[in-house]
Order: sequence, then structure tokens, then C-alpha cells
Amino acid sequence: MASTLSNIFKVPELRSRILFSLGALVVYRLGAHIPTPGINPAELLAYFERSGGGLLGIIDLFSGGALFKFTIFALGIMPYITASIVMQLLGVIVPSIERLQKEGEQGRKKINQFTRYLTIVFCGVQSLALANWIKGIEGGRMVYFENPGIGFLLLVMLTSITGTMFLVWLGEQITERGIGNGTSLIIYAGIAARIPAAIFNAFEKVRTGDFNALAMVLLLVIFAVVIFLVVYEESGQRRIPVQYAKRVVGNRVYGAQNTHIPFKINPSGVIPIIFASAIIMVPSQVSSIFHAKWLNSLFMIFQHGTWSYIIIYFLLVIGFAYLYTSVLFNPVDIAENLKRSGGFVPGIRPGTQTAEYLKGVLSRLTFGGSFFLAMIAIFPDLILKVPMFASAPRELPYLMGGTSLLILIAVDLDTMKQIESRLQMHNYEGFMKKAKTYRR
Repeated sequence: MASTLSNIFKVPELRSRILFSLGALVVYRLGAHIPTPGINPAELLAYFERSGGGLLGIIDLFSGGALFKFTIFALGIMPYITASIVMQLLGVIVPSIERLQKEGEQGRKKINQFTRYLTIVFCGVQSLALANWIKGIEGGRMVYFENPGIGFLLLVMLTSITGTMFLVWLGEQITERGIGNGTSLIIYAGIAARIPAAIFNAFEKVRTGDFNALAMVLLLVIFAVVIFLVVYEESGQRRIPVQYAKRVVGNRVYGAQNTHIPFKINPSGVIPIIFASAIIMVPSQVSSIFHAKWLNSLFMIFQHGTWSYIIIYFLLVIGFAYLYTSVLFNPVDIAENLKRSGGFVPGIRPGTQTAEYLKGVLSRLTFGGSFFLAMIAIFPDLILKVPMFASAPRELPYLMGGTSLLILIAVDLDTMKQIESRLQMHNYEGFMKKAKTYRR
């Protein structure tokens, strides 16, 4: 490990990329502590700590604590993630967007432009809902403005939109000038920044006797097992063997080679959880805008921590896993591409039969992967339902399990692969020289 770290700083390009990425993340963390004008962050944070946060507590994890203080990065980069997913899904439904997706670089730029416009819309709606809700907390006592009106709401919306769009730009800079995956690294930094304080609070509760020491040890063991399972699942692949027939082009003979199509155990990644989280927040945002009693009663089934919420969340994750996998992988297109290039799956006829075979493989992988993903998503809520762990700090299960854990591990593995590939370009060994890819 020490040798690998020293090798990183021997490569000037890689060193500059890592330092730029770290500098950008420092800027993000500094901005996460600048409060929105007109908000009393200390009073607002105290209110959330007293009330437990609820569903907003989950959103606060992804913003690195910026939401509870309502800083300029209160919404984080999640509106952009949601807009990107919506644009991908619209590519399946809307023919014009599907054509743009197939137009190469120019089409990608146009889709990115539409994604930014949609991000502004999502930021405006979410910030309006939050500001309207905060304005009504205990008669507005938590806000500096004694009688906040339309000016206050517009100020909050403008600040939130600007903060999110700055994070979008910052993520793009990390992707282009840093070590890549800028958007994912920003989410990663927000989650990771909360872990030390959560662990400290947990041990502090053990020291004061508010939380059982044995329960704390057992909780850490459970987390270790879950981490192993998530790493195994993220590294696992189902490899479909492919053979290519010989082809004669001029005086040369091509083909007659064996390769494979790698399908991950969880083809859709963490996207279904993010999208399910965004959808399940809509009822609470609607009720916070209109303040209707019948709406509040209707949306009680979406109350965070209830069994109805857990079941709906579980089903949403599974549904979006199937939907997103169908968007990412089209067995018919894969089969046609194989047929055109002279490839075939051994024992399967090219064309329709290959498409049906690939569809069956993807269906089985998605069934197991989506169920595992949904279980990981609701894992923190289930843990807190156990009487032994009910007195644990609420942020600890959500930071070290569920969506947070999936994002942390996925970004960790991807970042190590990025560094690995750049080190190997300069004939250095990387972090993952002893790593194995699990096959199913």
C-alpha cells in the first residue's frame, strides 16, 4: 500500500489530477457551511435534532449536513442526478430524445443542456417546498425574517438553484481535470464527511450508558458482514461466452477468437435507490406546499420509518431496477450487433434465439440483484426496528448501511480502478493487483 501511494505521486499527471480533485472537494465542503441568507442555521439545526429529521434526514446525508443548516448547497447535487435519470428514461419513451442519444457528441451536448434545464426546475420546486415548510415551523420562529414573504421564498429558491448548478459545474471540472466521476465524488464526500461524527456520537452514547456496548459491537459486526456482501455483489459478474467466426478481409484473416459479455449481478447499480428516494419524497413536498389536512392524512403512509414507507420503498426499488436495466440493456440490439460482427453465443443460434437467451439471463440477474438492492435500501430502517438497536444514533445505520454504503463502496471501487489504469499506463502496480472478479 505504501509503495502504491508513493507511485501515485511519482506520476506528475496523476498527482495533479488527485490534488485538483481534493481541492475541489474542499471547496464543496466549505460551501456546505455557508448559510442561506435569511435563515438561522443554529436554530434550524436544533429543531431538526429535536424532531429526528424524518425523511429529510436521509436527504441530509447526501448533502453532507448542508440541508439541516440550509446552506447554499442545501439540495446538494441530487436534483441533477434525478434530472439525468429522467432524461435517460425519456429516451425510451420520446423518439426525439432517443434520436439525440444516438447522434454522438452533438446529441450528448444537447441532452446535457436539457438535463441542466430540468435540474433548475427540480431545484426550484424542491427549494420552494422546503422554504415554505420552514417558514411555517412554529409560526416562522426559526427564520430571521419576522414575517417572511415572497421575497424570502424567491431568495431561497435563487440561492438553492445557484448552489446546485455550481456543484454540477464543479463535478464536471473534477471529471475533466481530476480523477473522473466528479458527480459521484461530490456525493461520496458529503456522506463520508458525516461518518466520523456519527461514530463518535455512537461511542459517546455507549460511554454515557444510553446505548448498550454489546449492541454497539454487534452492530459493527453486522455492518462488516453487509460491507462484504456489497463488495462481493459489486464485483460479481455473469460472463456470457462469445465466439467470433473467421473472416477474410483482403489478405488477412480475422476472427476465430473467444471473448465474453460481462453482466453485473446488479446491472442497474445504485440508480434505482436514488430514483425511488426521489419519488417517495414527492408526497411530503406536495403536502408541505399546500398545507391541506386531508393531504397530510393521505400522505401519512409515506411517513419515514413506518412499515408502509418501508414496503413502498422496497417495491419502488425493485420496480426501478427492472425499468433501468431495460433502459441500459436491449437484448435485441446486443444480439443484432453480435450477428453483424460475426459473433455468436456457443450453443445458441444468432439473432432471435440469442436475444431471448440474453433476455432470460438479464431477467434472472435483475431479479436477484433488485431484491438484494431493495434489502440493502431498507436495511437501516429494519435495523432501527430491532429493540436492541432502537437507542442507537439514527445517523449511524443510515451512514454505514443502505444507500450510503452502496454509494461509498461503488465510488471507492471505481476510483481505485481509475487510479489503477493510470498507474498501469506508467508501468506501476496499483491498489487492485491482488483483487479478484467473482464469477457467477
